[in-house]
Amino acid sequence: MSIFWTGLLALQLTVASAQSKAQKTEMKNDETIRSYRVAISNEDLKDFRERILNTNWPNKETVIDASQGAQLSKLQGLVKYWGTNYDWRKAEAKLNKYPQFITKIDGVDIHFIHVKSKNKNAMPLLLSHGWPGSVFEFTRTIDPLTNPTAHGGMAEDAFDVIIPSLPGFGFSGKPTEEGWNNDRIAKAWVVLMNRLGYKKYVAQGGDWGAGIVHSMALTAPQGLLGIHSNLPATLPNEAGMALGTGVIPETFTAKERAAFEQLRKAITSGGFIYKSTMEARPQGVSYGLTDSPAGLASWIFLHPGFENWSYGNDSTQLPTKDDVLDDISLYWLTGSAASASRIYWENRNINLISAGSMKSDKITIPVAVTTFPQDVYASPESWARRAFKNLIYFNEVEKGGHFAAWEQPQIFVSELRAAFKTLR
Repeated sequence: MSIFWTGLLALQLTVASAQSKAQKTEMKNDETIRSYRVAISNEDLKDFRERILNTNWPNKETVIDASQGAQLSKLQGLVKYWGTNYDWRKAEAKLNKYPQFITKIDGVDIHFIHVKSKNKNAMPLLLSHGWPGSVFEFTRTIDPLTNPTAHGGMAEDAFDVIIPSLPGFGFSGKPTEEGWNNDRIAKAWVVLMNRLGYKKYVAQGGDWGAGIVHSMALTAPQGLLGIHSNLPATLPNEAGMALGTGVIPETFTAKERAAFEQLRKAITSGGFIYKSTMEARPQGVSYGLTDSPAGLASWIFLHPGFENWSYGNDSTQLPTKDDVLDDISLYWLTGSAASASRIYWENRNINLISAGSMKSDKITIPVAVTTFPQDVYASPESWARRAFKNLIYFNEVEKGGHFAAWEQPQIFVSELRAAFKTLR
């Protein structure tokens, strides 16, 4: 090849490289908000159903409870229903009932539901889910929050509701680089609210969502009026240290002792084994979860919140069997078992409920807390007041657990109305 052609080829490659970099930069900085509608292909649903029906099952556990993991008979019953009677199209309709959008933030597509109230004075409210939850958690709360007068509330209780899917979860994009911890997601949520044009707003979270809105509160971005948490970081240092010894400090009150014992029982019973595994090796565990729907379901049922629902077999209990399968199906159909698991690895150096680890005392903006008794940890008011300098609301409700909006949507809505009333 002549020097001329060699030089020309090098120039073309340089120009192409520059154009590629420019395109990537333009894509990363794209701030457009695009409408979105869920539409899983028939081919993907056919493959999904076939995999469910062709599950290879292990032998039965050797105990009479779930201490070894998902019980074979219960999971087989659920999976049989999943492969024969469950209808994903109904789940799609449940989401497509509401306006959905996608916008790129920090290089990752963020999917979100955005429902505006007809009340012009509605308070913007961001709801943040965790693992193994999803935007499905909040679907029963959207109408009561945005249209309160039709659901036992007053016009002044109205909210605009924004429900994003976490990066790597559901219909949001999957990060291709490390670093997407609570703090980075919190920054993305602030960008989202600003991009939607909200000058003032509040935020709520449970599970990892609690950690994310906690991070938002720590930075106190302009416009964030306050947060609400149903998994607050209030555990004091002496309680954390006592977990290792099992010796309860004598200064603890009866409620503090009860909260301590509740948490200790969850830890000693192996209730957080999924957490330690995904903190250490999220990629390793995800191969099986990505290959087998039943394997994915059995892993998700390691979470104490899911385990307590008895696989959705109780028709009087929320979430229903279909609700549970909507959520697990979402993880499967979006291929997000691995990308969602990494949130544990990204936040492996923090203790989500520890006041010290989460720097709760550094938060200056208003904080509201609701504790649900069947959660893995129900913070007593004394610890919440020690943790947060500006605690404006605290309430212990009579029922409900870790996935509060799913399990007790009416109570959840009432709590948010009360929690943020003084911030309107």
